[in-house]
Amino acid sequence: MNNQVQNPEEQAANRIDESAERVKQATSQAVASTKDAVERAADTVEGSLHRATDKVADVANRATDKATDLSEKSREVYDQTMDRADEWLDQAREYVREKPVQSVAIALGAGWLLGRILRR
Repeated sequence: MNNQVQNPEEQAANRIDESAERVKQATSQAVASTKDAVERAADTVEGSLHRATDKVADVANRATDKATDLSEKSREVYDQTMDRADEWLDQAREYVREKPVQSVAIALGAGWLLGRILRR
C-alpha cells in the first residue's frame, strides 16, 4: 500500500517528469517537422537553380552559335570584297598596259583636281 499511496512531493515530481516528457516529445516533433520543411524548401531552390542554369547555358550556346555564323558570313564577305578588289586592280593594270599615255594623262588630271579640292 505504500507503493500505491504517494506523498505530495512524489506526485509533484511525477507530474514534472510527465510534463517534461510531453515537452520533449513536442520539441522532437517540431524539430522533425521543421527539418522536413527546410529539406523541401532546399529541394525546391535546388531545382529552380538547376533550371535557371540550364536556361543560361542554352542562351549562351545559342549566342555562341550566332557569333560563329556571323563570323563565317563576315569572312565570306571579306573574301568576296578582296576578290573584287583584286579583279579591279588587274583591270586597272591591264588598262595601263594597253593605254599608257591615256593612263598618265588621267593620273595627272586626277592629281591636279585632288590638289585643287584639298587646297580649299
